[in-house]
Amino acid sequence: MSAFGIDIDPKAVCIYREPPTKHEALDTLVQAIGGTDVIDSLPDFQKAVYEREAVMSTGIGSGVAIPHVRSTAVRRPAVAVGLCPDGIDFDTLDNQPVSIIVLFAMPAGSQKDYLGLLAQVMLAMKMDGFREKLMQCKTSQDVADLINNMDI
Repeated sequence: MSAFGIDIDPKAVCIYREPPTKHEALDTLVQAIGGTDVIDSLPDFQKAVYEREAVMSTGIGSGVAIPHVRSTAVRRPAVAVGLCPDGIDFDTLDNQPVSIIVLFAMPAGSQKDYLGLLAQVMLAMKMDGFREKLMQCKTSQDVADLINNMDI
């Protein structure tokens, strides 16, 4: 079972060696999810991500951001993960840089699935040592293996 309740495709993992801007990070994660064949319209999905982020930053604090959308452009639930050891200015609630971004792509009308996924990701992020283990990953495959093979 996955720590996030959904398996992560290594193609949907971005490790940033240099800190991108918030929008560069979102763009690369949108593209990464687009590469997993769950998005019908990448422009519509990207627009939904930007519109959601404009409402209020999804940087929740403690170095974590969870941008999320429910959209008709999404065929089935998917998650992308971005890691940036040096942190990204993400306009967070605690004004601290973000090192871990978890982007949810959810189909329209998937409120129950979305809430379950959010709860599972939040549990993982609060698990003792999980964020540290995640930040030690060197490759996309390492990230996917950690998340996909860890029960909570």
